[in-house]
Amino acid sequence: MAARIDLHTHSTASDGTLSPAELVRAAADAGLDVVALTDHDTTAGWDAAVRALPPRLTLVRGAEISCRWYGVEPAIPLHLLAYLFDPTEPELVAELTRVRAAREVRGERIVALLRADGVDVSWAEILAGAAGGTVGRPHIAQALIRAGLVATTSEAFGPDWLGERYRLPKDDIDVFRALALVRAAGGVPVFAHPRASRRGRIVPDELIVDLAAAGLAGLEADHEDHSPAERAHVRGLAAELGLLVTGSSDFHGTHKTVRLGAYTTDPGAYERIVAAATGVTPVASG
Repeated sequence: MAARIDLHTHSTASDGTLSPAELVRAAADAGLDVVALTDHDTTAGWDAAVRALPPRLTLVRGAEISCRWYGVEPAIPLHLLAYLFDPTEPELVAELTRVRAAREVRGERIVALLRADGVDVSWAEILAGAAGGTVGRPHIAQALIRAGLVATTSEAFGPDWLGERYRLPKDDIDVFRALALVRAAGGVPVFAHPRASRRGRIVPDELIVDLAAAGLAGLEADHEDHSPAERAHVRGLAAELGLLVTGSSDFHGTHKTVRLGAYTTDPGAYERIVAAATGVTPVASG
């Protein structure tokens, strides 16, 4: 039977609801053979995930990097999944540290806007809820749910709340710079959910052509935010450009309804990622 491989998950090191240790145990319970931990702009969960790795599960250490393409106005945000990079590479470490700090400042400003409108949410409580992880809008969404102002994370991300009225821009990394930094750190970059139009604006195919020429290794096709037509489009584009294709859950625990292993990556594509990486290797338990 082919290995079951999920290459995009989040823990409490960013905006998931399971700790890194709980996540790898849940991955094993879900019948996965390989799982990637790809928290936003951080490697903080790596060590705990390695320590807790259950038998017969392989861990791919990675991160989801907050990027922006400045080829249009306003610039379009996008995410790069970076796999198996050296977590000590100084330039990449510096950029990820900067992005995390900016994310925290942004979160505090969003809370100030909410409070100015009489919404009773506490920045100290939100920080505590993040438990040392990278603070993001999902943490603020949880505070809105606790306050009884919205029922779900999806509602919190609607236009009346964090989707529009109380949305502030993030300080992201230029996507070409991020690509170069990931490659310099021995990592393998894959464009996360590139056609997820339900999330907002998407980049043109011409940019993906340019990114492929600049070192992009693959495209995430099978994802809950892609329609069947969008998945087919991504696969066709990847085939044209010689890029590998991944599929993954983008699991966030209870912040989302999607389950671990809901979408998976072909073992051949996974092998290409491992072969191309020179930063760190996958960690396999007994």
